[in-house]
Amino acid sequence: MTPLKATEIYGNWATLLLPLNIDDSINYSQLEEEIDTLIAFKVDGIYSNGTAGEFYNQTEEEFDLINALLAKKCNAAGMPFQIGASHMSPEISLQRVQRARSLKPSAIQVILPDWFVPTIEEIIVFLKVMAKAADPIGLILYNPPHAKKKLSPADFLDILQAGVPLAGCKVAGGDVQWYQDMQELPVPFSVFIPGHHLATGISRGAHGAYSNVACLNPAFAQKWYNDIHIGDKTAFELETRIQRFMNECIVPYITDQGYANQAVDKFMAAVGGWTPISPRLRWPYRWIPEEDVPAIRKKCKEILPEVFN
Repeated sequence: MTPLKATEIYGNWATLLLPLNIDDSINYSQLEEEIDTLIAFKVDGIYSNGTAGEFYNQTEEEFDLINALLAKKCNAAGMPFQIGASHMSPEISLQRVQRARSLKPSAIQVILPDWFVPTIEEIIVFLKVMAKAADPIGLILYNPPHAKKKLSPADFLDILQAGVPLAGCKVAGGDVQWYQDMQELPVPFSVFIPGHHLATGISRGAHGAYSNVACLNPAFAQKWYNDIHIGDKTAFELETRIQRFMNECIVPYITDQGYANQAVDKFMAAVGGWTPISPRLRWPYRWIPEEDVPAIRKKCKEILPEVFN
């Protein structure tokens, strides 16, 4: 697989959810089936070891097995893929980058050091080392809202002007001014936002999403992106209903019941029914009971019948 340039990183990217057995071991048969399904759905790309891939809770042997399998299948199918080399330890993350590079992904994702809030100077040093280790593979910075250091457009400007060759970022998005500020960054630089804001985000200059909507159903998310891309005005009406479903059915699991983001991502996959993967998370995190699936699926069919077409 040829590494993607920043201008080529766009669209609807589906996350690789971590399938677990009842004893917390990884179900590699389901993992293979999941990759095959995502390839068959013709998503714009697949990425491993995001939050719902539970990158923070894998051994290094598991990390290597997961990503070797992803690389083998995607390289054979010509499917763009990114490897999440993130870890709370910068040293372990660096080692993951070095190993991931040999698998020839389209790009490599990392997070910032996580134990103590890094200064912008420390962030620049960190990313320069990571980018050098990844070269010639492009580096993507995953900077979610719960990161200890949430970067502003001004921070990204400092990073890029310091000569860090970032290919793109995954961030929470923002208001109209935020999008205007991000468009003023040195280009090419690919900006990815949450999936349920994709129509509005792309209209304001974003390039795509590492998509939570793809957790619900990757084929549905891909068709929505394709409609956005060709300028179909119904895409904005669909965004309104997607956000209604999220706000009414998914967000309360986080705000009212205290579940982690990865719990709702895997739960949405169970609701969408496109994969046999269960909502189970590795300890110590709780997962949403499978008993909740039928009621939420019924509500989803009322709000978003397209998910099940």
